[in-house]
Amino acid sequence: MPPTNKTRQLIEFKGTTLPVVVVTLRSLHPDALAEAASALFGDDEFFDGDAALLELSQIVDVPEPDWRRVKQVLKSHGLNVIGVRGGSEELRYGAAFAGLPTYAAGERSSPPATACQATPSPLPETAGLTSVAAPPPIVTASTAAPTVFIERPLRSGQQVYARGGDLVVLAAVNAGAEVIADGNIHIYAPLRGRALAGASGDTQARIFTTCFEAELVSIAGVYRTFEHSASSELLRRPAHVRLEQYADKQVLDVAALATT
Repeated sequence: MPPTNKTRQLIEFKGTTLPVVVVTLRSLHPDALAEAASALFGDDEFFDGDAALLELSQIVDVPEPDWRRVKQVLKSHGLNVIGVRGGSEELRYGAAFAGLPTYAAGERSSPPATACQATPSPLPETAGLTSVAAPPPIVTASTAAPTVFIERPLRSGQQVYARGGDLVVLAAVNAGAEVIADGNIHIYAPLRGRALAGASGDTQARIFTTCFEAELVSIAGVYRTFEHSASSELLRRPAHVRLEQYADKQVLDVAALATT
């Protein structure tokens, strides 16, 4: 057989979409961030090595940030900081010098809905540290993808993402499981895990469930966590989650859903 002249390509480029947690910081003081993060997550890791992008547009205190310590604070809770966006030119320059490049907020289209796609786990809102979903355009009816239907129970560690559309779940979302949609989420079974609607920024999105036992709910990047002992009036009852605008802030409203 004659020898072939083919050589194996050592470098190959392919386009892909990777999940990245966008973390909005309101302070760059490492001690304040550490205190805020510990109040949310204790001393344990909350994320599983997820990539994180720091949003700096709301920073008002600008000393000389210790970027190494800022990264360490988030790393201790399972987030790997890969870069920054927004903020002043001085902040971005300092971040670049510390090895954190600047990323521009990109536009993205709405591809067909995809189930069981890994997505980042977000941080609840605190005084100095807030996690928000990445801000592509709000999905409208003309561009919305078909509704995704899930008919099997979701176990701990499983995630389902309805990209560009609504999500309907006809079985239990168990503790540790996560359902995410760019549109609305309807769960006709117990919600014991996490539900994040309006993931692309749709503030009109809503969450419905026939049995509320959630660990966390979110609309358009505004989060609320629950301890069942503190929400006995909602526990195991039909519930409705929506985002309300009060003066200069948004508040997540979780209320019992009337079924009669």
